[in-house]
Amino acid sequence: MSSKIDCSQCIKKQQEIDRLKEENIALKARLRYQDRQITEGYFTSQTPSSKKPFKANTPGTEEKKKGGAKVGHKGHGRKSVGEEQADAVIRIKTLESCPDCSIKLKDKGIKRRTVMDIKPIHLEKILYQLEIKSCPNCGKKYTAQAPGVLPKSLFGNNLLTYLAVEHYLEGIPLGHLERKLGIGYGAMVKAQHRMAKMLEDVPEKLVKEYREAPVKHADETGWRNNGHNGYAWLFATPEMSVFRFRQTRSARIVKEVLGDQRLPGVLVVDRYNGYNKAPCQIQYCYAHLLRSVQDLEKEFPDNEEIKTFVGAIAPLLAVAMQLRGLPIDKKEFLVRAANTKSEIIKIMNAGANHAGIQKIQNIFRENQARLYHWAKDRRVPAENNLAERELRPLVIARKISFGSHSEAGARTREILMTVLVTLKKKNKNQVFAKYKNFLDDIAAGKAKKAYETLFKCKTKTPTK
Repeated sequence: MSSKIDCSQCIKKQQEIDRLKEENIALKARLRYQDRQITEGYFTSQTPSSKKPFKANTPGTEEKKKGGAKVGHKGHGRKSVGEEQADAVIRIKTLESCPDCSIKLKDKGIKRRTVMDIKPIHLEKILYQLEIKSCPNCGKKYTAQAPGVLPKSLFGNNLLTYLAVEHYLEGIPLGHLERKLGIGYGAMVKAQHRMAKMLEDVPEKLVKEYREAPVKHADETGWRNNGHNGYAWLFATPEMSVFRFRQTRSARIVKEVLGDQRLPGVLVVDRYNGYNKAPCQIQYCYAHLLRSVQDLEKEFPDNEEIKTFVGAIAPLLAVAMQLRGLPIDKKEFLVRAANTKSEIIKIMNAGANHAGIQKIQNIFRENQARLYHWAKDRRVPAENNLAERELRPLVIARKISFGSHSEAGARTREILMTVLVTLKKKNKNQVFAKYKNFLDDIAAGKAKKAYETLFKCKTKTPTK
């Protein structure tokens, strides 16, 4: 009788132990989740930085790294400027005679010293006295035109170009420019609206150029307009950028830019469903997939199966993203890419018990047509860094200005950012000159089509 009682008590004790173990596991998982909420925000490592409570501290191993140049690395220190590159060459004379001996000094040549300086920005107020003359025969009047000034414009073309470049390309707020230059805020806004009106046909022509590109990138981020939530869309290539500011994140914006007809090339995007019906081939971004893999390990740090899976797949995803940038020829690239692709497919097709691993494996199994274009064409990256980097200035502008204040403001930003960012890509350091020359042509009465003037390509001589 006593043995039966002892056995029943043992069973109860074991049941209590099992219950406490399960409770302990659940509490640890909840604690890890709360820790991740504090350090990463309320979603995953893909959460935008604007929603994260604070930036993580630098790891101790990074703090101990010695700064400065690496041993054997050729530096990029101060470089002298030749007379051809210098904006001004000024010869500075020294003493004619020795102050101690009163003897005339001998000429020993010159010492070159390169100095970079800047003139303070000063707003010039110019009063043009425009002559008016008339023909004594027919009575027609002729009035001189102010150089470099658009009709009925208070601002000269230099100033208009400066405002557009500083605000829409460099991200300087109009309020800061107002204080710096002493110009009315409203006058600057109206001037930029006028510029956008003159350039409103350019974005659609750049869209046609974008559609034909062999590699296209797209991404989007939040952007408020007139107090309402909306989105800023970016459609870019290494040679151009097209922006769209809309209230919606629906796929119709993708359709608006890409159209309905089948297009050449590959579109590199994240796994947002809005791009899935794009009329061209799609390449998913491996950087997003790698973060999902790393999140899985953070969520289940004690699971050996997950540790093994992450340890095998994470390096392969990193190799896929880095491979096209290595100094290797096309043949070696294709061999390495094929091997990396084969290893990824092998891991994703292997059996797994954990549901988290199965979820990631299913992404690769169900989307094979959208995951391996990088292995066939070196021009196609396995990541969408180009679009994400280009959206960062907009994210900063959103934090400073809280978006656009009107539909007209969003439309003006859309047009001018498209024009100026594309000009920068195509002309590098000549953005200011190209934009101002376009305004000067209009002011001089040489009315030309904006797209052809700003983005005219040199025709190649046909080869025999």
